[in-house]
Amino acid sequence: MGEITVSAKTVDDAITEALIQLGVTSDMLEYDVIEKGSSGFLGIGSKQAVIRAWKKKTVEKEDELEELKEEIQEVISEVKGEEKAVKPEMKSEVKEKKPRREKKERKEKREKEAAEVKEVKETKPVQESKKLAKVQDETIAACEKFLTDVLHAMDMEVKISSRIDEEGALEIVMDGKNMGILIGKRGQTLDSLQYLTNRVANKTQDGYVRVKLDTEDYRRRRKETLENLAKNIAYKVKRTKKPVALEPMNPYERRIIHSALQADRYVTTHSEGEEPYRRVVVTLIRNK
Repeated sequence: MGEITVSAKTVDDAITEALIQLGVTSDMLEYDVIEKGSSGFLGIGSKQAVIRAWKKKTVEKEDELEELKEEIQEVISEVKGEEKAVKPEMKSEVKEKKPRREKKERKEKREKEAAEVKEVKETKPVQESKKLAKVQDETIAACEKFLTDVLHAMDMEVKISSRIDEEGALEIVMDGKNMGILIGKRGQTLDSLQYLTNRVANKTQDGYVRVKLDTEDYRRRRKETLENLAKNIAYKVKRTKKPVALEPMNPYERRIIHSALQADRYVTTHSEGEEPYRRVVVTLIRNK
């Protein structure tokens, strides 16, 4: 589906309808307002809002992403002790010799392993702050070194700053140019890098350590986007009285949707499907 024209009572309603029709979140939507609409006087002479909307075009930098994936795979092997990490200068030679099937199997194994670690029960609040161990200096140094090595292999100059947040987790922020490469589509690359950094941290010291990676304030912006989407979808469900299934999301993002609509007494949420295609479904609560 390319460009669409949508009309609704307000511009916000038109945007919500466009999001649903195009199957995207608000950060992936571009639109022009053709008619702002007006409520008229006592409903007389009202005009609907009209927008023209389309999916945002993204330029994928496949070479940089492929390089990051190779570095991530090397770190997994090193942490597991299954094989020696491949040196950056030998990477191109290994790429040429590595069979395509083996490469695919390793990628699928990594994705399955990451999903198993990240999956939690969504109906219960997460209270990790009570279980977190105190982050040691050598753990911070190990995480920063790991990230520096990966970023250096990608020829990226990035400033890394670390701090312990109010929950006792290690928060690492990366600043630099072209940080969209590290975020990836819907944050998938950033999530993968965060997962591996957590592996490095928990290998370095005893006790459970939680690492949060962020760049360009992506985590906060994504949370706000999902909360707004949840409210818009809830409004759509109330208006149409039909359930709406959202796009597949990771466990953390699904919890944001569940939490955003938890206090809404007219709709309920649940998750369906298997990872990595598990998604939230918003349903109207019907009076008995």
